[in-house]
Amino acid sequence: MEQPALGISDGIYAYKHLCEGGIDIHEIVVKKSSFRILLYYIGTICLLATVCRTLLSKEGLYLSSLWSISFAGIIAKCLRCDPVKKESLVIMPTFGVQLEQHFWSGRVRRKFVPIGKILKQVLNECVTPVTCYWSLALLLRDEYELMLVFMKLRPPAKMLVPIWNALCAFKNSDSTRRLADPHPKDSACSPESKLKT
Repeated sequence: MEQPALGISDGIYAYKHLCEGGIDIHEIVVKKSSFRILLYYIGTICLLATVCRTLLSKEGLYLSSLWSISFAGIIAKCLRCDPVKKESLVIMPTFGVQLEQHFWSGRVRRKFVPIGKILKQVLNECVTPVTCYWSLALLLRDEYELMLVFMKLRPPAKMLVPIWNALCAFKNSDSTRRLADPHPKDSACSPESKLKT
C-alpha cells in the first residue's frame, strides 16, 4: 500500500519520505541549478576553443599554450564532475538498509548493509575550521570507521532527524533486538532516553 510522499524543503535540498509495500524510502534530492549547468557548458566551450586555437595556430606548441590547455582542462573537469542528483536510504524490514547515490549522468551506486551488521545509527555534528554541518552515519560490526548514510550531500539537521528516527524504529523493531532487550523503552532510540540526556 502506497502512502503519499511527505517532505521538507530548503534552498538547496528537498527531503522526500515514501512508504511502498512495507519498504521505507528516504530521499535527499538536490534542486537543479541552471547556473551550474550554464557554467559547465561555458567551461566546455572555453576548453574546446583553447585547444582548437592552439592546434590550428601556425605557431608550434609552446609552454604557454600547454599551460592554457591544461588550465582549461582542469576548469572543465571541476565543472564537469559527476554531481549527485539524489541520495536515498531504503529501509527493508528484516533485511537491512540500502544506500543509493543517483548521479545526474544516470549512473546509480548502491550499497546494501544487512541488519545484523548495524550496531547503531549516529547523528554527528561535524566541525571544520570554516564550517559546521550534520551527518548521519552507521556504526557497523567489525568496521573501524563510521559509514556515512549520505556520502556526498550535507543536508540540514531538520532533514536528518526524521531519517534517524526511522532508523531507530527500524532497529527497535528487529526481532533479535526484542529478544535481547525486553525493555525497549530503555533503549537509546526511545523518546524517554532523549529526554534524559
